Amino acid sequence: MEQSRIDRINELYHKSQAEGLTEEEKKEQQLLRQEYVAAIRGSLRAQLNNIDMVQEDGSVVNLGEQFGNKQLN
Repeated sequence: MEQSRIDRINELYHKSQAEGLTEEEKKEQQLLRQEYVAAIRGSLRAQLNNIDMVQEDGSVVNLGEQFGNKQLN
């Protein structure tokens, strides 16, 4: 996610605390937050999919290949 969009999230938060937001700004804030959460989840999923575990028998298992296709609730 671009830094300018993160800055806008923070700007809207500070404005909401100081004076409140218009309905349009509330909608923008909600969309930006959803985009931010999606970006964080995608980043975390990518990191978790790149974890290799060494089993007791010495074999290496990539957790992304083993569990990456499962949907999280």
